[in-house]
Amino acid sequence: MPDRNPVTAVGLMSGTSLDGVDAAVVVTDGERVLETGPFLTLGYDHAFRERLRGVLGTEGDAAVERDLTLRHAEAVRSLRRQWGGPVDLIGFHGQTLLHRPRDGVTVQMGDGALLARETGVSVVGDFRSADVKAGGQGAPLAPLYHAALAADLDKPLAVLNIGGVANVTWMGTEPDDILAFDTGPGNALLDDWVRRGTNLTCDEDGRLALAGKSGPLALIDLFNDPYFRRRPPKSLDRNDFAEALAALSDMNAEDGAATLTGFTAGAVARALEWLPGPPERWLVCGGGRLNPALMAALAEALGTAVEPVEAVGWQGDALEAQAFAFLAVRATTGRPLSLPGTTGVRAPQTGGIVHR
Repeated sequence: MPDRNPVTAVGLMSGTSLDGVDAAVVVTDGERVLETGPFLTLGYDHAFRERLRGVLGTEGDAAVERDLTLRHAEAVRSLRRQWGGPVDLIGFHGQTLLHRPRDGVTVQMGDGALLARETGVSVVGDFRSADVKAGGQGAPLAPLYHAALAADLDKPLAVLNIGGVANVTWMGTEPDDILAFDTGPGNALLDDWVRRGTNLTCDEDGRLALAGKSGPLALIDLFNDPYFRRRPPKSLDRNDFAEALAALSDMNAEDGAATLTGFTAGAVARALEWLPGPPERWLVCGGGRLNPALMAALAEALGTAVEPVEAVGWQGDALEAQAFAFLAVRATTGRPLSLPGTTGVRAPQTGGIVHR
């Protein structure tokens, strides 16, 4: 049996929305979440966000990687000052640049060895590669953390994470009843549309979508993508639906935002056909939960109430960073990070590379 001593870990996440570094403290033995501590977001300035955007879809750039890692180190230092106690381990996801699991490729940029030197704390990085090499999708990886948090909640339960890409974790009444997959676009497509047509970086508070009208014919075209006919587990790259923006080129900013908001919500509703049973409850995390237009579209598409994860006392802004703290502890104790039901890997798969 792996060691069950509690570990204080910091998790770090730089998501596909390119907002910044999320950092969070979790005390865990790799099975239970014993305590959640402070969390923070260190936002990227516009210039660095554009540098990151410039290497998406590539193998990365050494100078950008170094600057990215140093920003993560800064986030760790700030968080440790808030926490005020010792930190045993860091879970460092890095920045996903390219994710093509069907081709055996996933690229996360970040220098774990540099981060360990900068912080003086052992770092676990490269969480996805082992799963992809073993035939899995390499994503999503948060479901085992969702399951640990939800241990005492009524099931069936769905946790929907809407970051740059949206993914769902379905949990049934038995401990091994878990299915997870990417449902479709999250915020990334909408953010790119808003950036293209306005001087904004996102549809804050859903104002554009609420002022626009969704284009039904455009939605029909968008849902013809073969991804929606593929059986899960399955996962997406941030830019997999990028060509969809061209289909909206005749729309104004408001109607395009309304259409893409409907696309994200409709893709979640399409995921229902793959779930083993209808969830009794939908809990939403990620930045999408802060968008009233998207939350309303989800409720309409799913035909049921959707709630932010704060409704059950979880920290929605910290959840994904917390997941990588939890997974880092699992990695160092030899526990699986993914299961056949979460990534399609052939057998439960551990992973991660430790930088002492």
